[in-house]
Parts: sequence; structure tokens; C-alpha cells
Amino acid sequence: MSLDELYREVIMDHYRHPHNRGKLDAPTASVSLNNPLCGDEIELYLLVQDGKVQDARWSGQGCSISQSSASMMTDALIGLSVDEARRLVANFQGLMHGQDPPYAEPELGDLEALTGVAKFPVRIKCALLPWEALSKALESSQPSD
Repeated sequence: MSLDELYREVIMDHYRHPHNRGKLDAPTASVSLNNPLCGDEIELYLLVQDGKVQDARWSGQGCSISQSSASMMTDALIGLSVDEARRLVANFQGLMHGQDPPYAEPELGDLEALTGVAKFPVRIKCALLPWEALSKALESSQPSD
């Protein structure tokens, strides 16, 4: 199996069996975004306490790329400090724009499966939609230092 095939499998697995899908009863931040060009929709719910992302959930609809990205993002996000979460956003944005991640930590893990999306500029917005919601949610949940 090639690396591209493996990555496609990871993306489709997250699409068919999304992780952390649903709503939080008492989120400290929630953000709804959509991409009017393709119709992708994401609603992200965060529970940030003591400077850490204690829980993250999402709901939405759209293509396999946007929905898989949200699933993988929330997996990587839970348990990180707010600063680590911001670095994760920067690393993923770098990946989508074909750049080396600006930070050594945190690592991207399963998110690396979305590397191939960078070859298709029209799909980059799909992968980045949940991350835009995360950036906005982090801004609203806790002021930056």
C-alpha cells in the first residue's frame, strides 16, 4: 500500500467514523463557520479550563476533507494548552500551504494524512475550515498573553 493510499484510508475512516462529533452542554467557546462556495459547515465547541482544552466537539456537514479535518483536529486538540493549540493551528496551516511546520511541537499525527490536499488549492479551504473555527474559538475563550 502506498503512502497516498494509506492517507486516503485515514481520511475516509475519519469521515465514516468521525471522532468527537456532537455538542458540549456548557462550552466556554463555540463558533459556527461555513464555506459558501462549497457548502461545508462546521460548528466547533470548546471547553477550556485552567489554560487547557479539556474537551472539544464539533458538528457539521460537508465533504470528506472538511469533516475528516474536524475529526482529526479535535483528536489532536484535547488535552493541549491554549498555547499548544495555537501552535498546532500554525503547524497545520503551514502543512496546507506546503510549508514546513513552524513549531516542533505539537506533532500533527493523523493530520499528516491531509498533506495531499495541499496539491489541490480549491480543497485547502475545506481542510482549513475547522481550523478557522478553532482559531476564533481560542480567541474568544481566553485572551492571548
